[in-house]
Amino acid sequence: MNKRKRTVYDREFKLMVINLCLSGKSASSVAAEMDLDKSMVRRWVREHNKYQDNSFQVNGNAVMTDSEQEIARLKQELKQVKIERDILKKAVGIFSKSDSINMNS
Repeated sequence: MNKRKRTVYDREFKLMVINLCLSGKSASSVAAEMDLDKSMVRRWVREHNKYQDNSFQVNGNAVMTDSEQEIARLKQELKQVKIERDILKKAVGIFSKSDSINMNS
C-alpha cells in the first residue's frame, strides 16, 4: 500500500504565505512559487481572514469559538445517531422477514 506522507506546515510558514497573498500576489502565483496547492493557499487565506490572530493556533488549525465547538460536537453526535438509526432500520427489516417466514411455516 502506497501511503503519501502528509506534510505539516507550521504557523509561521502559513502566515508568511498569507502575507505574500496580502501583498498583492495571487494565490496561484504564491502556490506555484512555494510549491503548494493553490486551493490550500486559498483556504489558509480564507481561514486567516475569518479568525485573524486565532488562526493556526492548535496543530496548525484555527481555534474555534465556543459556539463553533458546540456545532461541531452536535454534527458529530447527529452523524452517530444517523448511523445507529440506519442499523436499527436494517435490524427491523431482518427480524420482520424472519417473523413472516416463521408465521408462514
